[in-house]
Amino acid sequence: TFCGAAARAVHLRPQSREPGASGRDKRATASRLKTELGGESSTAAAGELRALLERVLAPAAGTGGGEAAAEALEWCRCLLSGGEPWDSFVQAVRAYDPATLCGLVWTANFVAYRCRTCGISPCMSLCAECFHQGEHAGHDYNMFRSQAGGACDCGDSNVMREAGFCKRHRIKSNSNVPCVPKDLLMMSELVLPQFIFSLIQHLREGYNEPALDLPSEKDLHKILQVLEPHVSFLEDLTKMGGAMRSVLTQVLTSQQFYKDLSSGVGENACAKKSHEKYLIALKGSGLAFPEDKIACGMQEQGAGTSTLAVQGLAGATATSGQGDSSDEEDQDGSQGVGKRKRVKLSSTTKDQSIMDVLKHKCFLEELLFWTIKYEFPQKMVTFLLNMLPDQDYKIAFTKTFVQHYAFIMKTLKKSHESDTMSNRIVHISVQLFSNEELARQVTEECQLLDIMVTVLLYMMESCLIKSELQDEENSLHVVVNCGEALLKNNTYWPLVSDFINILSHQSVAKKFLEDHGLLVTWMNFVSFFQGMNLNKRELNEHVEFESQTYYAAFAAELEACAQPMWGLLSHCKVRETQEYTRNVVRYCLEALQDWFDAINFVDEPAPNQVTFHLPLHRYFAMFLSKAVKCQELDLDTILPDQEMLMKLMIHPLQIQASLSEIHSNMWVRNGLQIKGQAMTYVQSHFCNSMIDPDIYLLQVCASRLDPDYFISSVFERFKVVDLLTMASQHQNTVLDSEHERSMLEGALTFLVLLLSLRLHLGMTDDEILRAEMVAQLCMNDRTHKNPNPKSGIIPGSLSFESVLSAVADFKAPVFEPGGSMQQGMYTPKAEVWDKEFDPVMVILRTVYRRDVQSAMDRYTAFLKQSGKFPGNPWPPYKKRTPLHPSYKGLIKLLHCKTLHIVLFTLLYKILMDHQNLSEHVLCMVLYLIELGLENSPEQESDEEESAGGQERCHDSWFPGSNLVSNMRHFINYVRVRVPETAPEVKREPPASTSSDGLASSQNSGTAQVFSLVAERRKKFQEIINRNTSEANQVVRPKTSMKWSAPGATPQLTTAILEVKESILSLLIKLHHKLSGKQNSYYPPWLDDVDVLIHPEIPRYSHGDGMTAVERILLKAAIQSRLNKRIIEEICRKVTPPVPPKKISSAEKKTLDKEERRQKARERQQKLLAEFASRQKSFMETAMDVESPEADIAMEVATSEQHVSEAIYDCVICGQSGPSTEDRPTGLVVLLQASSVLGQCRNSTEPKRLPTTEEEQIYPWDTCAALHDVRLTTLQRYFRDSSCLQAVSIGWEGGVYVQTCGHTLHIDCHKSYMESLRNDQVLQGFSVDKGEFTCPLCRQFANSVLPCYPGNNVERSLWQSHSNKCMQDLVQEVEDLQEQLGTFPVSISSETNLSKEMESVMKDIKSTTQKKYTDYSKTLGSPDNDFLFMYSVARTNLELELVHRGGNLCSGGASTAGKRSCLNQLFHVLAMHMRLYSIDSAYNPWRKLTQPIQNKNSEQLPEVPVLYRDVSSLLLIQILTMPQPLQKEHFTCIIKVLFTLLYTQALAALSVKCSAEDRMAWKESGALRKHTSSGEKSWEVLLGHVITELSKGKMYEEGETEELTVVLVNPDSVECYLQQFCLPFLRIASLLQHHLFGGDLPSCQEDEEFTVLASCLGLLPSFQSAHQFTSASCLDWPVPAFDMISQWCSELDSFGDRHPDQVKALLIQEPKWDLPRLLQLPENYNTIFQYYHRKTCTVCTKVPKDPAVCLVCGTFVCLKGLCCKQQSYCECVLHSQNCGAGTGIFLLINASVIIIIRGHRFCLWGSVYLDAHGEEDRDLRRGKPLYICKERYKVLEQQWVSHTFDHINKRWGPHYNGL
Repeated sequence: TFCGAAARAVHLRPQSREPGASGRDKRATASRLKTELGGESSTAAAGELRALLERVLAPAAGTGGGEAAAEALEWCRCLLSGGEPWDSFVQAVRAYDPATLCGLVWTANFVAYRCRTCGISPCMSLCAECFHQGEHAGHDYNMFRSQAGGACDCGDSNVMREAGFCKRHRIKSNSNVPCVPKDLLMMSELVLPQFIFSLIQHLREGYNEPALDLPSEKDLHKILQVLEPHVSFLEDLTKMGGAMRSVLTQVLTSQQFYKDLSSGVGENACAKKSHEKYLIALKGSGLAFPEDKIACGMQEQGAGTSTLAVQGLAGATATSGQGDSSDEEDQDGSQGVGKRKRVKLSSTTKDQSIMDVLKHKCFLEELLFWTIKYEFPQKMVTFLLNMLPDQDYKIAFTKTFVQHYAFIMKTLKKSHESDTMSNRIVHISVQLFSNEELARQVTEECQLLDIMVTVLLYMMESCLIKSELQDEENSLHVVVNCGEALLKNNTYWPLVSDFINILSHQSVAKKFLEDHGLLVTWMNFVSFFQGMNLNKRELNEHVEFESQTYYAAFAAELEACAQPMWGLLSHCKVRETQEYTRNVVRYCLEALQDWFDAINFVDEPAPNQVTFHLPLHRYFAMFLSKAVKCQELDLDTILPDQEMLMKLMIHPLQIQASLSEIHSNMWVRNGLQIKGQAMTYVQSHFCNSMIDPDIYLLQVCASRLDPDYFISSVFERFKVVDLLTMASQHQNTVLDSEHERSMLEGALTFLVLLLSLRLHLGMTDDEILRAEMVAQLCMNDRTHKNPNPKSGIIPGSLSFESVLSAVADFKAPVFEPGGSMQQGMYTPKAEVWDKEFDPVMVILRTVYRRDVQSAMDRYTAFLKQSGKFPGNPWPPYKKRTPLHPSYKGLIKLLHCKTLHIVLFTLLYKILMDHQNLSEHVLCMVLYLIELGLENSPEQESDEEESAGGQERCHDSWFPGSNLVSNMRHFINYVRVRVPETAPEVKREPPASTSSDGLASSQNSGTAQVFSLVAERRKKFQEIINRNTSEANQVVRPKTSMKWSAPGATPQLTTAILEVKESILSLLIKLHHKLSGKQNSYYPPWLDDVDVLIHPEIPRYSHGDGMTAVERILLKAAIQSRLNKRIIEEICRKVTPPVPPKKISSAEKKTLDKEERRQKARERQQKLLAEFASRQKSFMETAMDVESPEADIAMEVATSEQHVSEAIYDCVICGQSGPSTEDRPTGLVVLLQASSVLGQCRNSTEPKRLPTTEEEQIYPWDTCAALHDVRLTTLQRYFRDSSCLQAVSIGWEGGVYVQTCGHTLHIDCHKSYMESLRNDQVLQGFSVDKGEFTCPLCRQFANSVLPCYPGNNVERSLWQSHSNKCMQDLVQEVEDLQEQLGTFPVSISSETNLSKEMESVMKDIKSTTQKKYTDYSKTLGSPDNDFLFMYSVARTNLELELVHRGGNLCSGGASTAGKRSCLNQLFHVLAMHMRLYSIDSAYNPWRKLTQPIQNKNSEQLPEVPVLYRDVSSLLLIQILTMPQPLQKEHFTCIIKVLFTLLYTQALAALSVKCSAEDRMAWKESGALRKHTSSGEKSWEVLLGHVITELSKGKMYEEGETEELTVVLVNPDSVECYLQQFCLPFLRIASLLQHHLFGGDLPSCQEDEEFTVLASCLGLLPSFQSAHQFTSASCLDWPVPAFDMISQWCSELDSFGDRHPDQVKALLIQEPKWDLPRLLQLPENYNTIFQYYHRKTCTVCTKVPKDPAVCLVCGTFVCLKGLCCKQQSYCECVLHSQNCGAGTGIFLLINASVIIIIRGHRFCLWGSVYLDAHGEEDRDLRRGKPLYICKERYKVLEQQWVSHTFDHINKRWGPHYNGL
């Protein structure tokens, strides 16, 4: 129908757009068209529809894109639905959705789930909804944050097991979905092709080839923004379900539609232009080089020339004349690499189509093409993926994707945003290639493998450089340059990860392994990495620029070479796969041979260079290992000839020697990075792809090569050949003497590793896993996630858990007093230490040398603890698993003469105390001897000893090669070459060559070891030369033996050394030497013959060197009777322990000296250790925050009575002395604003963190809120100045002062701060803000509180009770308050002390924000300061109460022991408070102590006394009195205030009872009013209060309050009154304690009132508790009833004016619970699911980093710019509002808690741990997490005690950005 319509189509110019039809018109048109299309006149209607669409959808010419697009979409919706309402159309289509797959697509950062129990593919993932609806309880699942995006696999049985499907996707529903009615989607089939074509036209139009200078990213973004609604529309269509998706698939894949619409024919200029653009864009899409002919050979390239010729993929078709230079303008070619060689790749890939320009046949292909060109816009990716549930589409799309693979790679390389683009690519490819069926199909039909390998090869081609390994000039080998962006930024990872992904499918991997061409290409690819990142040892000066390219190199080898290798290996597990292994090994060897030829390698590696990257060697090794282990192949059938093996071993051996050199600090001039490489090489993620294959390969070579050749090569590589001489002095031509010892240790350790590791030589997988685990656990306790980080073994696999529980015990997380957090750890079981600890494995796996030491320390501790061995043990010898028969040849190394000569020499040298030998060397020597005894080849029979006739070698060291017999062979003389100066030269050689009876066959057999090695090598060389053609002989240089030429060092001379020892005799003498006693060795079998039969005696398994020697001698005796006899003989001879030379007196002296030195050293060690432990214990006590016991020696002297003045030590200058006015001393203090008190709530039930919409937290029942309301109400009705003295502030933003107890001179402190200011070191604190750390204990501080000069004597004098009567005292107090001027330190004279006091007061004020200090209505009123100052005292007292648990029952000194600074703080506050005089008329003291007539003259009255807060009054009184205060005056003030408090209690009580009760009390009180004790009986007083208050309107308000107290019972009344008074008594007692010293008594909770009352002197004499009443504490200064009447009358008069407020303002019984953080739910998922999608209330977006405040539950955006106000981000802002600068936030996406303290923040850690007691920061592992109550307690404790600053160490500035 279309063709006919096309002819009649009206081509309207897009400009002549008619005004948009209204919605109704559109709907009408749509329904008309739909009916017509269904009827006869369908052709005409089709034409009309097409014209309409062309007009509506034409690309907008102007920029009015926005409205036009909306209009177009509106039309499309109408047309699709045929005039129906859109929503009902959507519903209708959805009804036909056969929803078997979920297919939900998500983008990066989405939270999804992965269940390993249900997954078939490792990439399987589920959306949260499907996961929670499925049944995964008890499965091995985790939650993860998607990095690249993904899609839900629920319902797809290719990827996951059906058992895991959720409820929605379980139904197999092909049957019950009805057929789609034809007319429902008829319009869609007609409209969508044009819609999609218009989208493509937009994309074509918008694309301009980027000009050479500047890529047009901005333009691309613009186009994409315009197209956003279009793509979203398509996305909505895909969400309508299967029916609509199949229409879309049909449209996207139909070739006919594409031909009709996009061929670019026709008179529409627009279409033509866009088609031309499309053709231009297509040009660069092929892989072929137009200039292949030219580009062969070398190309000189200056820095400036075009990079085209060098670029791996230059242009495409040469048609466009200029070689299409626009395509490849990456600027990396001109880095001045100098010559850059391009390898010509075989363009003979099977299919030319990979190389050619793309050809598109349907919309889908072109759509994908533009998606790639535009660098994968997120919207497009999501649309393409949303279509995947449609099977036909899936196949078509996968093929299209593969077809565009090369083009994707080219775009990726040029991209500026390669990270984002990589993620988007993988987002798509992981959906396609995880499906084995699909991958197999594409591999067969589209040559997926060829394409991938070719594309990877081409990609790497662009950054190759000439290799400098070995023969720098003539090398033909090229390697990747690790400095290039391609490698540095891991740009290759999407392609590699796709490759690894498809290789995980068996069917695909088999195709790969069978295809010889592919294997050749792949080995070619791998060889690009062979020898990359070459290190050359700097010999002269330090390298000036340390390159960090090694990261890139290691990552590249792991990702691009090793992981594909592991993927392939996983398919070579059974016998049937032998062929694959043969293929790989064959091509690997070919590649290696090419490599050796290319780098011109003969037989000596170039000195001083090393590369850690030998992927070809490792491929070869791992496939060999698999062949023997799993495929039962015969090793010798796949091994190359001896010559190749000799070459193969050189480079891995070079790496081992270099490791040793690096650790011996021979590479220091190369900088730290070389150490980094050495560590990465053995590090847990790399070791099994790096060091393990290398060592295995060396083991294979060793088992097949001549053992003498191998051993001598090792010592030569390690450069210690010259050291191995019997002479006491030698010259080493290749090594400095300071490196000799560690290189020798390295060589021997390497041999031990080589001979004892069995990782690939016969251990089963479970044994390997166990050995690895034991090694890791022995170094340190491990958390569950990393006891064994070797790849290939995933924690969670069954064997992992069972092995873990077999070797380790779980230690639950514990807490240390300092508050440092522990995680749940696994620690090795005792029997593991006993039987399985394997030092060899530990040495192999340690990244840091200290880990070996740590393992040994732990082993020592175990032996001490279990009583097995008290001293310093040597590493234990562990029996090995038997060797696999294929590797039996390895044993020959232990039984070769070269090794025996070395061992003999070393034993001799150690015995003779030659230099540069260590205990480690001896340990390794003994280990090797023991290995040899354990693995003796075949039992030699003792009888055949004398049968000569076998070739007795030309050398006279040892007769045969068996260690067992060689051990007893005596060596008499040795000829050595020594320097002229050596002591050996002086000695005369013996006249006759006498020889021992046992070794009579030797004549004066003198030999010298390593000429022998040279002989061996020459011999070996001959063998090889014979095999190879003569031509080769010309090439081979003379073997470059440094030491073979005898004339090389003329100053050497030959001496003959008399030795007369055998290995056995040396061992016995060593035993004597180690024990320090002669004759210490006695053969154990002489006492107990059983020893020989049952040699496994536990007493030999752990111990030091002596034990090791004993063990070896025993084994030697067991293996041969002759040995046994000789050992006995030697022991009988009793050889002296020192070698046979006379000890001269001089030498004796040196020996004594040595011993003395040794002893001194030990003493020194002991002292140091003691000192360290002392210091440690000081630090512990100093840092321990809550422990009343820890009184440090440097305490502030408080109550020593004999000292007349307090003496302070300055911790800076170390002088002691009193604090004086001109040189005051100060306490180191930390001032911090705190809102902890304000967080108390008056409910005992702690609040919970909301995890549903219903739960909310309202702040209006907090202490701070209620105090605030009260002050505001008072200010409405009363005089401002009196209001500000009736309450305390500081519940929010109060200033808390704490000290560490150390003092310093204030002038010393100033100079200390100066030095800190000039110190350039980055500190964790800001010196400019006055912050510093205490010079002694390093506690954080920010001010110094001056100590008031005073003596301690006064205190003790005033403790005595005076007998003045109450009236006199009251008068004295009043007089004292009047003399304001008399402050002992006169303020008029500006002394240093008063200046300091002023400055600290400024600090205190500036600690908190202005809003927390200004409450007065008049700005800058002095009343503000007055209120603030006494409130500081109140805050500190209240907080101390909280720290004591809210009461004073525990008694004792102040919590912080001598660290309380309240006394000094009161002096500072008092001095300042006395600057403000209280007008005597308003002095509250008068109102409390004398009846005054009321004058109601002013407009705003004073606050009635009964409304005033008594504790505040107390502080005002105390602080305005002259200091020091006398105890009697203090007690007087307390007594007076107590009367007021008691009256308040009675008033509050009276309001609470019912009217009838009031009447009853009133009457009963009146009856007893005039009895003697009337003033001290609460009934009488209560009656009086009721009477007085009844005069006013207090009781008129209806009985609104329900009765909280049943007041019938007198006991309950008494109890109420005591509870009401207790808070005041506690504050008063603390105050008294701080002012006058003296301890607080401890008591039970129920007697707290009486104890405190008597302590304060309120109780005249302590009565027995049962008859005690609170009223008996009253002591009225004037008749009680007068006072009460006066106070009540104030209320009455107020009540007359404001009857509604009179009751509300009464002080109620305070019942505050201790401050608590919010309760958290048990399971973290509850929090996570609620908060991570929650929208922020401020910006209404879902935050990227959501956080929640644990104090008040507010939800905030961490770091979100959306909620920033005046440069403060939301978390910082909230921390100021909620906690006055302290914030505790739980980061939802990371499960960690961060603390904000002022301008600093720190990561505190997590309170949610998994089942193994570990944190999961950033939810990386995604295992279920559970609350750890203890940790949360610790957090709360630190919050309440304000110790975040002291306990957490890692603080950093947040710059208001959190």
